[in-house]
Amino acid sequence: MAAEREAMRRPPHILHFNGFELDCDNRQLRKHGLPIELGNRYFDALALLVERRGELVSKDAFMETVWQGIPVTDEALTQCVRTLRRALGDDATAPRFIETVPKHGYRFIADLIPQARPIANPLVSSVAGACTIAGLTSGALAGLLYGIVAGIGGGSQVLTLAAMIAALGLLGGGGIGAGLTATITWRGSADWWVIAGATLGGLLVGALGNTLSTEGVGLLSGATISKATGPFEGAILGAATGLIAWTALAGHPRRNVIAAAVLAGGAAAILIVCSGGTLLAGSLHALEKGLPGTQLSMARISMLLGQTGFTQTTRGLTVAMECQIFALAVGIGLLAVRSGPSPAR
Repeated sequence: MAAEREAMRRPPHILHFNGFELDCDNRQLRKHGLPIELGNRYFDALALLVERRGELVSKDAFMETVWQGIPVTDEALTQCVRTLRRALGDDATAPRFIETVPKHGYRFIADLIPQARPIANPLVSSVAGACTIAGLTSGALAGLLYGIVAGIGGGSQVLTLAAMIAALGLLGGGGIGAGLTATITWRGSADWWVIAGATLGGLLVGALGNTLSTEGVGLLSGATISKATGPFEGAILGAATGLIAWTALAGHPRRNVIAAAVLAGGAAAILIVCSGGTLLAGSLHALEKGLPGTQLSMARISMLLGQTGFTQTTRGLTVAMECQIFALAVGIGLLAVRSGPSPAR
C-alpha cells in the first residue's frame, strides 16, 4: 500500500520528443495526444532507446532488458527496430530517431523536450509574487523615466507619477499572475495552458484598468480620455508572460528563458503597435490631452528623437521599451523562483 501511495504522489514518467509522448507508467506511445499501438516487447525496446538517448544500445542490452534472456534470432531485433521506425515515421537511410550503428546496435538521436514539472503550492504563490513584482518594478521604472523626461512640476511630481504608474503595474502584474497561477493549480503543472490562463488574466485586468482610468477621470473631472490601455493590450502582455512562464518553469536553460522573454516582449510590442494599441506613455498622452491642466508634456519624449509632438514613432518606441522591461522583469523573476526550493516530486 505504501508503494502504491508513493506511485500516486510521483509525477508520471513521460518522455517527450518531436510531438511524441512516451508514457512509461501507462505503457503508451502517443503522437500529439493520439495513441499509437505497440506490442509489449516493442514498447520496452523503445523505452530502452529513449531513456538512453545518445548512447549505443547493444544487441546484448536489448536481449537482457527486452527479451530478458529468452533466446531469439537477430531477425527478431531487426524486425523490432523496423516496427519502431514505422511507428515513428522514421527512415533508416536518413534517421531522425533511431540510428543504426553497424554490427554494434542502435542509438536514439532525437532531442528530448523537458517535461513540465508539477508545481507545489509554495512555488505557485512565488510565481504569483514574481509576476506582481515584475509589474510593480517595470511600472516604477517607466514612471520615473516619464516623470523625469515629461514632467514639468518638479521632483514631487516625478515621484507621484512613478508611484501612480507603479500601482498600475502592480495591478497588471497581479492580474496576469493570478491567471497564471490559477492555471498551474488547475493543471498541476506549468504546461502550455499557462499561456491561455495568463492571457485571460491580462484581458480581465486590462478591462478593469481601462474602466477605472476612463470612468474615474470622467467622474472626477468631467473630461473624457480618448484612448488608454485596455483589455487587448492586457491580453497580449498576458500571453507573453504565459510563454515566458512556460519556458522558465519547464526547466529550459537560463539563456533560453531570457531569449524567450526578449522575443515575447518584441512580439507583444509589434502586435500592440500594429493594432493601434497603446501602453503607459500613450495613456499618459491621452490623459494630458483630456486634462489640459496636468503637469505633463509627453511631447518632450519626441524631442529626444528630434521630432515634434507625441508622434507615432514615439508611441511605437515607448510601447517596445515598456514591453521589453516588463518581459525581462518577468523572466528574471521566474528564474529566481525556479532557483528556489525544488517542488516536491
